[in-house]
Amino acid sequence: MEDMHPKSRIERKKRKFRFGRFFLSILTLIIVGTLLYSIVQYKAGQKLAARQSQDPIEFNGDSLDVKNPTIENILVLGSDTRGEEKSRTDTMMLVSWNKETDEVKVISFMRDIYADIPGYKSTKLNTAYFLGGVQLVKDTVTSMFGIPIHHYALIDFESFETLVDIVAPNGVEIDVEKDMSEKIGVTLKKGIHKLSGKELLGYARFRADKEGDFGRVARQQKVMEALKEEVFKPVNVVHYPKFAGALQGYVQTDYSSAEEIKRVLSLAASGGVEVEKLTIPVEHSYQFSSYEGVGSVIEIDVEQNKKALSEFIGYSLR
Repeated sequence: MEDMHPKSRIERKKRKFRFGRFFLSILTLIIVGTLLYSIVQYKAGQKLAARQSQDPIEFNGDSLDVKNPTIENILVLGSDTRGEEKSRTDTMMLVSWNKETDEVKVISFMRDIYADIPGYKSTKLNTAYFLGGVQLVKDTVTSMFGIPIHHYALIDFESFETLVDIVAPNGVEIDVEKDMSEKIGVTLKKGIHKLSGKELLGYARFRADKEGDFGRVARQQKVMEALKEEVFKPVNVVHYPKFAGALQGYVQTDYSSAEEIKRVLSLAASGGVEVEKLTIPVEHSYQFSSYEGVGSVIEIDVEQNKKALSEFIGYSLR
């Protein structure tokens, strides 16, 4: 039956209008609240990281390969310092990022590789940082493997622990394959556990077993994968602003702050990326040796490993 009450129709329209306006107001409040929360948390991260005292780093990276302009290689170093003036690198990785395909490949270098260090006698690869900082590590890797390095990122132990606790305050799930405690500052029990930043670092550093440095590198790669999975869980999205703010103080890099934040947010929006991994030296390309004043080292077939790098990254190295 036709509605004989025009006033009722007007009231229904008013109610719809009021509901729409109410919904828009709530949506606006949510957006503004989210922005304010993000700004406050970002500033909190910056304030936390401002306590860090860091010396400036001079770094001369390579130009992008004209034949492969979409590929960037970033040297990632984990320093074992806890306040000392000089230290060695416990972690040495190269992250190769294809910006066109969003493929990410990670190459881990064993720290005991016997390396020709420019301007110094041959010694372990991880000593390059002690002798000449980030630039000498870059020059050594480039000279030895013919691989261009465009950027760097450097983080020390304490900074790693803090960043993990910021972005994953409930811990990172790891299947600890055995009891661990020797020379890592924590005690870990076999089994699946949620590890704090300090515990996760201890797990990544452990090498007091027959696998030695090879096992340690495998655990570092396992930690990277676990961190990636944890960071991209929806429950941890709320921690991104504070994490982005803290990055500037806890991670030294030649990327600008804007670029760092853009990358974090871009990866978060995409839901993460698949990461392929390689360890240098590759299988059947090395032997163990010992030198006076240096100790036990890994002597590698340089040409075989250069070829493996070339095939893994996907373009011809110089």
